[in-house]
Amino acid sequence: MRKFATLSDQEILALAISNEEEDARIYADFAYALRENYPDTARIFTDMVHEENEHRRGLIDLYVRRFGSHIPLIRRQDIAGFPARRPAWQVQGMGIEAVRGHARQMELEAARFYRQAALGTNEAATRKLLGDLAVAEDQHEQAAGAIERNRLPATKREGEDENARRRFVLQVIQPGLVGLMDGSVSTLAPVFAAAFATHRPWEAFLVGIAASVGAGISMGFAEALSDDGKLSGRGAPVLRGTICGLMTTAGGIGHTVPFLIDRFSAAMTVAVAVVVVELVLISWVRWRYQDTPFGSAVVQIVLGGALVFATGILIGSAG
Repeated sequence: MRKFATLSDQEILALAISNEEEDARIYADFAYALRENYPDTARIFTDMVHEENEHRRGLIDLYVRRFGSHIPLIRRQDIAGFPARRPAWQVQGMGIEAVRGHARQMELEAARFYRQAALGTNEAATRKLLGDLAVAEDQHEQAAGAIERNRLPATKREGEDENARRRFVLQVIQPGLVGLMDGSVSTLAPVFAAAFATHRPWEAFLVGIAASVGAGISMGFAEALSDDGKLSGRGAPVLRGTICGLMTTAGGIGHTVPFLIDRFSAAMTVAVAVVVVELVLISWVRWRYQDTPFGSAVVQIVLGGALVFATGILIGSAG
């Protein structure tokens, strides 16, 4: 997978052309799917399709003047740290508000891409076009928001700052949730295996602390090194890594602390209760911030946790 900083002017323009074509097709799918029940929003997406096509034509004209007629296929999924586009059918099932929010996020990501691309080229015409497109994407997002406010009932508009909420989800909730899931689930097996193998809470506590801290360090570095956050909008790598690492450690320590209780049966009862609370909490966060149906989130998380928990018990009992 390529790093964005290594792309040449030719490759940046080819990537921009591919992005505009993909975005236009997603907006066209939205317009088609919403044309009957949400005609005002469908018209917004139709306008956005025309805008994306104009952007693409401008990019192709510049590319042909500089590099000829052959445009190599470079897609966003080929670039490390580049936010992937969810297909229209996947977003449509989440409701009209999710569709509108996804479109605004697409425009914000496109503007961010053009600003980063403009900084990476010294050719005047290319830099000017990329800068102009960044401004156009900003205006496009703002215009779409204004049209929505004028055409749609005020009762459907939320009072909170959607941009701030999206940044919060990207930069805090997502790395925190990844860490909490890893820490809560991955440490179940070693902690409960040690508990059932020795029937001594202190030994289980030491194993749990070691597993939690080790997992926190590993996950923290993995998250911080995954991408620099410039294209994805996920924020500073150090902050994300810190959040992910701390939540990973916290997820493991939660069901480790009960083993400070001297009596094995009491420690085990409290630890199991904490595990149940952790899994329900993870399911709730996924439902609240990631548009995952609560029932589906519970089944996925609880089933996975139960399998890991059972694995730890079986291995520990075999010892």
